[in-house]
Amino acid sequence: MKLLRVGEFGRETPCILDATGTARSIAGLVTDISPETIPELADRLDGVDVSTLPVVPLAGARLGSPMSQPRNIYCIGLNYTDHAKEAGLPVPDEPILFNKSSGTFCGPNDDILHSEKMTKLDWEVELGIVISKAAFDVPVEEAAGHILGYTVVNDVSERAWQMERGGQWAKGKSFPNFCPTGPYIVSGDEVGDAAALPMWLDVNGRRMQSGNTDTMIFRPDFIVSYLSEFLRLEPGDLICTGTPPGVGAGMKPPVWLKPGDSVSLGIEGLGSQGQNVVPLK
Repeated sequence: MKLLRVGEFGRETPCILDATGTARSIAGLVTDISPETIPELADRLDGVDVSTLPVVPLAGARLGSPMSQPRNIYCIGLNYTDHAKEAGLPVPDEPILFNKSSGTFCGPNDDILHSEKMTKLDWEVELGIVISKAAFDVPVEEAAGHILGYTVVNDVSERAWQMERGGQWAKGKSFPNFCPTGPYIVSGDEVGDAAALPMWLDVNGRRMQSGNTDTMIFRPDFIVSYLSEFLRLEPGDLICTGTPPGVGAGMKPPVWLKPGDSVSLGIEGLGSQGQNVVPLK
């Protein structure tokens, strides 16, 4: 199952992809793909002949975020062994947790906004986990039952704000449009092993990141279980699970995004996305 939303911001149509890659509207079954509807989504779609649903043309259409704005976005830092080495930091014994503002959430191809106050704008291709139902103190062996599916995330970061302005990492992670997500949410049964997916990111056509989720230190089921020990995960919550090496901060010398740059990224089986960096107006 691949879920997506198609249309202009605030007017997206909730859709499912059929076997031919055609988008089909599920607006007659749910009002939207949202934290409110996600718990009942599987039941609403169960037994539906997708081929009978209305076609939503994709040619020339905007792809929205694959669900409406989540209540919470959680992030796992330094979750790839090779990225920790790149950053010159020790491999963590437990997941490093930080937050992005839910206001960062945007469509997969929406612009990355660049403020004139930014000096070290960076990229991170990441596997995203979308929660299907509330999870609190969930054992690892039950965690998969709380995952709606997986998606592609660009964890955009302003490193100067993150590392040089004091306080927590969220400061450099929470600017509007700092979390392009999608194009799809892909269900676990279709993904297979989410901890064995090739991933990549290009800047201006140059390959910067080339990795695989198999080098994650903490795997998706463990992450869901671990976070649920400390907090209650809610339907629609997004968990960004970390990035492989190749971020701008790790280059020698460092490379930073600027207006006019383009970023493209993807994860095998989950699709691809692309953004242009534009000045904040």
